[in-house]
Amino acid sequence: MSSTFLRAAATSLAVLTPLALAACGDTGNGNQAAPGGAITVEAKDDACTLARTSADAGTLTFEVTNKGNRVTEFYLYAQGDRIMGEVENIAPGVTRKLITEVAEGGKYQAACKPGMQGNGIRTDFTVNGNAQKQVDANAKLAEATKSYQRYVNSQVDPLLAKTTEFVNAVKAGKVEDAKSLFPVARTYWERIEPVAESFGDLDPKIDAREADLEEGQQFTGFHRLEKDLWVTGLQADAPAIADALLADVNEIVTKAKTVELTPAQLANGAKELLDEVATGKITGEEDTFSHTDLWDFAANVDGSKAAVAALRPVVQERDATLASTVDEKFKAVEDLLGKHRKGDGFKLYTDLTQDEIKALAESIDALGEPISKVAEVVTK
Repeated sequence: MSSTFLRAAATSLAVLTPLALAACGDTGNGNQAAPGGAITVEAKDDACTLARTSADAGTLTFEVTNKGNRVTEFYLYAQGDRIMGEVENIAPGVTRKLITEVAEGGKYQAACKPGMQGNGIRTDFTVNGNAQKQVDANAKLAEATKSYQRYVNSQVDPLLAKTTEFVNAVKAGKVEDAKSLFPVARTYWERIEPVAESFGDLDPKIDAREADLEEGQQFTGFHRLEKDLWVTGLQADAPAIADALLADVNEIVTKAKTVELTPAQLANGAKELLDEVATGKITGEEDTFSHTDLWDFAANVDGSKAAVAALRPVVQERDATLASTVDEKFKAVEDLLGKHRKGDGFKLYTDLTQDEIKALAESIDALGEPISKVAEVVTK
């Protein structure tokens, strides 16, 4: 597959989604927001300017415009870098919304991440007072979060089991067994990745790609072992890397079973999973050594669908047309993926034609647009 085409595919999908510390705060150049309204954010390659740096507790909306030259991300962090909300893959010239529920007052941090790397350009952000949580005020939203938590629990146990099998195969030097288990274990990981991403540095330790490593960052996790298995051969430290992977997955599993999710997080997570497809799977950059990207692609779609399914009663009640459109677009993506099944899994990414990749890209584009509206519907 030509790199030119892959870059073009990635660029066409950027509308879906999505370091020295520079100054980031209130602006004096007219970038103002009405109290209680959406908070505009101007993201550049060396600055991140918020219209205001405080808000009352409740549902917060950030409108982030990328005026830089690199793809960026925007995050709202609680203490300990716990992610309250994020919007990824904001291409130059694109505006994306982050809608997140923050019911507890206190000190937070907003961050832009030009190039989608590093700790970002940060500023302190204050949430005033406290607000009733949506799940306490709306029985259907409360059930939605419980439903999705049940889904997460159904995925983390097989994630741990299959990762254990994968690690044991690596440590035993059983290369072919490890290769066959690699995409299976990752399927369960990719279905719940937005939950996993909320736990600080565990996500990059488990899932960082070699091309995305920052200076001084060790290459660990699934993709390091993927390179060993498909490219270099198992290295002397492969057993230690495998043990660390299993320990990190164990920690994720324990935390994921108790994490408290908000309706906004479910809706944002559904979109984030599609963004994962847009920036990694559809370009072949995620599983660059094994070319098992379609397993990840399908898992991200599964996870996105599960999050939306949990919220569907509320979406159906408030916007039946949107609910029907989302159902239709999910089916279109699933039907297209079905054409690329092979045995119990999928074709290798390198076996796809450019037309097939383009069709997948267009189907995710068509699904991403209505999914991006779900957060606004469930938080209004």
